[in-house]
Amino acid sequence: MSLKSSISPVRWDPPPAPPERQPRDLDVQVVALPGEGPEDVLIDEDGSVITGLLDGRILRVSADGQTITPLADTGGRPLGIEWLPDGKVLICDANRGLLTLDKDNRIATLLGEVDGRPMKFCNNADVLPDGTIFFTDSSTRFGVAEWMADLLEHSSTGSVYRLTPDGELTRLVTGRPFPNGVALSGDGKTLFFAETASYALYKLDLTNADAEPVLVTAVPGLPDNIARGSDGLIWVAIGSPRNALLDFLLPKPPVLRKLVWALPEAVKPKAADVIEIQAYDDDGRLVHDLRGKHPDFRMPTGVRERDGKVWLSSIGTRTLATFRTPLR
Repeated sequence: MSLKSSISPVRWDPPPAPPERQPRDLDVQVVALPGEGPEDVLIDEDGSVITGLLDGRILRVSADGQTITPLADTGGRPLGIEWLPDGKVLICDANRGLLTLDKDNRIATLLGEVDGRPMKFCNNADVLPDGTIFFTDSSTRFGVAEWMADLLEHSSTGSVYRLTPDGELTRLVTGRPFPNGVALSGDGKTLFFAETASYALYKLDLTNADAEPVLVTAVPGLPDNIARGSDGLIWVAIGSPRNALLDFLLPKPPVLRKLVWALPEAVKPKAADVIEIQAYDDDGRLVHDLRGKHPDFRMPTGVRERDGKVWLSSIGTRTLATFRTPLR
């Protein structure tokens, strides 16, 4: 049994909770999977879905959910999944870094280290048409198995990177509290990224080398993966609403969070048993605000829209979920 990491909490004052919302009801259908923790989803041209499981397997799920085909095994923990211009699949493997999956289902390492340091938490990515990759490394302190430790510590060691097709790696943003999902604007000039630990969506001007992240909007919970849909909107998976205990502890003496981290898993803060999804336009205007429940799906960590159909994934289930985009 591995030893639990120690944490060194940093005080942080959470922003005020957003005003009370009235989200529209969300009704989902689920597709059972032969394994746990599908973290992200990617839609293929035929409507089938690619996802990665806790045990490292990459699966293809048919559009109707009836056929599930194993494609490969990363040997790590696949998180974000994206298309590359050459038809390969880009995989953010938390333990192994940026990987590729080719049409013959062969896995190759594209980038495993940053400044000579193996990535601990390679999380999510988006790709320009020329093959330039933008991705997050959410923490240099903790790996994916201890994501809660990073939220409790709030030491802000995450970064956002750019990797060009010729292999040039640039750190665009650093010292961030759990940067997670990323999505490019329609013109490719702006990068949006979710910060799980600050409950917010930010944007970065890619045309200005000196640009700093700008707050787009507060998110009413812990945002996870984000993705631009075929509708032009930025869809945001909210892994959980804000946790009152965590908000209470963050500005208090750090020793309190050390005590919480030492507690048995059964009594630590948990993600709420709900499904919350939002979608924004490039100006940060909220277009869809959705909430629902399903006995077999909760804690959405990935979201992908295509042609009016939305697929959801979750590290907390053995299922995918899907629904039709509501009318505006």
